[in-house]
Amino acid sequence: MKKVKVFAMMAIAALSISSAKAQFAVGADVVSSYVWRGVAQEGSKGGSPNIQPFASYTIGGLTVGSWASSSFSGSVKEVDLYATYAFSPLFSATITDYNWGFGADEKGEQKYFNYKKDKTDHIFEGTLAYAGVESFPLSLSVNTMFYGADKKSNGDQAYSTYVELGYPLTTNAKVFLGSSLGESANYMTSKLGITNVGFKVSKTIAITDKFSLPVYGIVSANPYAKNAFFVAGITL
Repeated sequence: MKKVKVFAMMAIAALSISSAKAQFAVGADVVSSYVWRGVAQEGSKGGSPNIQPFASYTIGGLTVGSWASSSFSGSVKEVDLYATYAFSPLFSATITDYNWGFGADEKGEQKYFNYKKDKTDHIFEGTLAYAGVESFPLSLSVNTMFYGADKKSNGDQAYSTYVELGYPLTTNAKVFLGSSLGESANYMTSKLGITNVGFKVSKTIAITDKFSLPVYGIVSANPYAKNAFFVAGITL
């Protein structure tokens, strides 16, 4: 529950800042399959379509929000919480609470708010991100899981770390390269390996004079696992 209190305190702090203009955002993506950092979330081929809603509140440099994914097959139910602070347009830090399932309590019952170290299904991750400058817009993010259900085969905390580089080719297309830095059950690696390389192209389709539909396609590969994916998405 201490982790829940941290998020609550951050949310209260955001609401108390009156000198900046607050912004709310809500939406959802519909994707042909759910692939995260080169790892398919429903089997090695990516599985069924998913709907991925999101909501956030931003005031000043602080954003708190939630992101989720539910598969049409019913086998994926993910609800994540996060807090991001942008120190500048170039640098930001994020704490994410991932949950791919509900951890069992002492009675064996599944509870979302179970944060006990050896029983929780939550994973906490810290991220440092650099957006790149206009003259050389190479972005970099370093993501390390530091608490929860991120374990090595011997039961120790794995501290799974994923590093990703990104570079825009045009205003609507970018390439990316991501790697797991060591043993990780979440990235299905036993050592350092490239798990996510590919490109993303976005486009806005005009439906009427007042309504348009953002769509995108992601072609990627996981060289470590010898997998390849094509994911199509629509943002609502």
